[in-house]
Amino acid sequence: MRAWMISLVMLCACASAPQTPPERAAIDAHAAQWLADTGVASFAVAFIQNGEVAWTAAYGEQSAGVPATTETLYNVASLAKPISAETMLRLASAGEVSLDQPMSAHWVDPDLANDPRRDALTLRVALSHRTGFPNWRRQTGGVLAFQSPPGEGFTYSGEGYQYARRYAEAATGEGFEALARRAVFDPIGMRHTTYTSAPWFEGHVAAPHDAQGVAGAPDIGAEPNAADDLYTTVGDYARFVRSVMRNEGVSPEIARQRLDYTLDLREGGCGGDTGLSMEDCPDAVGMGMGWMSMRYGDDTVVTHSGSDAGEQTIAFYVPERRMGVVIFTNSANGKRVFPLVAAQLYDNPRFLALLRVQAR
Repeated sequence: MRAWMISLVMLCACASAPQTPPERAAIDAHAAQWLADTGVASFAVAFIQNGEVAWTAAYGEQSAGVPATTETLYNVASLAKPISAETMLRLASAGEVSLDQPMSAHWVDPDLANDPRRDALTLRVALSHRTGFPNWRRQTGGVLAFQSPPGEGFTYSGEGYQYARRYAEAATGEGFEALARRAVFDPIGMRHTTYTSAPWFEGHVAAPHDAQGVAGAPDIGAEPNAADDLYTTVGDYARFVRSVMRNEGVSPEIARQRLDYTLDLREGGCGGDTGLSMEDCPDAVGMGMGWMSMRYGDDTVVTHSGSDAGEQTIAFYVPERRMGVVIFTNSANGKRVFPLVAAQLYDNPRFLALLRVQAR
C-alpha cells in the first residue's frame, strides 16, 4: 500500500475515535483525588451543552465495593421538588388543576379544617414556598400550622409541596406517581425515575453516607413524597432539565410565569457573617415555581439543590447559554464536591463563590 494511502487510513481511524471533551477530561483526571479530599463516597455528573445532554459520568462507589455508574440510582432529596412542580405545571397547562384557585376546593388538611386562612392556599403559593408552613409539621408538634400568613413571605416548606400533591391527587382522582409518570417521566423518557420502590432498584441504589463515611440504609418511601426522596439517575435528571429549559409540556403563559417571583431574597444572604461578599452577591434572587432564579449580569442561573442526612445534590441551568449541570452525591459531605465540578463546566466566579460558601 502506498504511503499516502496508509496515511489516509490512519487519518480516518483517528477521525472516528471518540474525543473526550476537555471539561470531562479534567474531571476524570481529578475525580479520585476530590473524592479522597472531601470524604465523598461517589458523585455522578451530567453536562448539558447547546441545549442537549452532552455527556454523563460517575465516580467512586455507590456502596462498598460496588462502583458508581451512570445507571446508579441516587436519592436526590429536595431535587424532587422541581419534578413535582413540573408535574403540576403541566397539569395546569392541560387544565386539570388550577394555579390560582384555592386548593381548598378539592383538599383541606384536617389540621386546618377550622382555619379560614386555608382558602388563601393556591398551587402557585405552594410551589413558590409562600404557604407560611414550617418545613415539616414535626417542627410544630406534629400538627400542620401556619407560622406566617399564607401568600406573603418566603417560607421553604416540604409540607407545602405535600399539600400541593394531595390537592393534585384530589382534583384529578389519580395518585401522584401516576400523574408524574404521564405528565413528566414518560414524555421526557425518564425510565429510571420514581418516588417509590421499583423492581429495577436491585443492585443500583446508592447507599447514603454520613460525614464520617459510614454507610446507611437507603430511605425509600411507601408513597410518593412530592418534596423529598425521589430516586433517579443523573442522565434521567439531565433529560428533565433539558426539557424544562425548552419549556416542553407547558403553555406559553405558564412558561413565562415559571420563574416569576415577587420577593427578592438577597437580604440577609450576602455580606456580614454570611461568608459571601457583596461583590459576589447575585444581582437578584427569587423563588419561582419549583426553581430558584439568580441573576448575575447577563446570566440567569436557575437552580435547586437537595440535602438529606446522607445525600447532597444540585442541578442548575443557564437559559441564556443553553447549558446546565447536574451533580448527585451519596454523602453528607457532597457539597464539597459541587464547586470543584462546577468550576470545570461553568465560568461564573460569583456563582462558584456561592457554592464554596455553601460547602463549608
